[in-house]
This record gives sequence, structure tokens and C-alpha cells, in this order.
Amino acid sequence: MKLMFISDIHGSLSATERALALYEQSGSRWLIILGDILNHGPRNPLPQGYNPPEVANCLNHYADRIIAVRGNCDSEVDQMLLKFPIMAPWQHILLEKQRLFLTHGHLYHPAELPPLAENDVLVYGHTHLPVAEKQGAIICFNPGSVSLPKGGHEASYGMMESGMLRVRALHGTQILAETALGV
Repeated sequence: MKLMFISDIHGSLSATERALALYEQSGSRWLIILGDILNHGPRNPLPQGYNPPEVANCLNHYADRIIAVRGNCDSEVDQMLLKFPIMAPWQHILLEKQRLFLTHGHLYHPAELPPLAENDVLVYGHTHLPVAEKQGAIICFNPGSVSLPKGGHEASYGMMESGMLRVRALHGTQILAETALGV
């Protein structure tokens, strides 16, 4: 199964359009959104192309293919614009031999783990930093941010395919981080 992961859109229409074009090209079954969809948040600058109502409109065309979790900048007002649920603080995707624990990253993160079994994957956003690495018995995976990257990184998204987790540059073909699923 092929999955695409995006996080921390923060209302950027240009980032959303680029991510959706990549999703279409990828052949992924699901588009996983790890929170902070429409609002830029009080600590962030306005991202390029800030247009939350149009971001909602674009994403709503994919509502039946989106699995999303709530970020710290997402609210019930945001949910009113979106045709797919975003209010759950976490979700699971069950693979044959492991699970993906999806969360935004402000409640659960590598320093505050949920109960996970060996080789499970913590998939989170929030930090805007790309991560794909084994940490002890689990795998940590963060696709970075499509709109407001931090730490000198470029805008990015994640892919799960062929037994690998990869963080890719939103513009170009560069792989920023990768790790094997490990099972």
C-alpha cells in the first residue's frame, strides 16, 4: 500500500495545490494530513498564498481519500469548512505486521510516546522538521511542513512505499530523510 503524508499546511493555497498535484501523481491510496490545516497560528508568519477557505475547498474534493488528525492550530470552526473529520487527536493505520500511530505531535511525540509495540511507527508533524529514523524499538516519521519548513529545511512531504518511509522535497526530487519500515 502506498500512502502520502502532509503536515502543517497552515492555510497555504500554493502548498496545498502542489501537494495535491504530487498526491495525484503518486498513486497513493490515502492522503494522510497530520494537522494544522487551515490556521497559520499566532506564532507563525502568514505562509505564502494564505487562503484558508480555498485550501478547504481544494481538500474537500479529496474528502473520501483523506485521513486526518487535529493539530494544535485546528478548531471546530475549521471543521465546519472541511468535509472530512479532523477533530481526532490520533488515528491508527494497521498494516500486516505493524501499525502507524498518526498524531499531530503536540500531545504525542518522540519524547512523549503513546503505547507502541516494537517496529510500530509514530507518524507526527508539528515541528516542521523532516524525520525518518529508528529510535529504540519504534520508528519515528515526520514529513516536515509543506508550507512553513523550519531548521533550514525546505518544504516537504512524506511517502510510504515499497517498505520504505521517505521525506521528499515538495519542489524537486530530493529525499530529505528515509528509513525502512523494518518488518
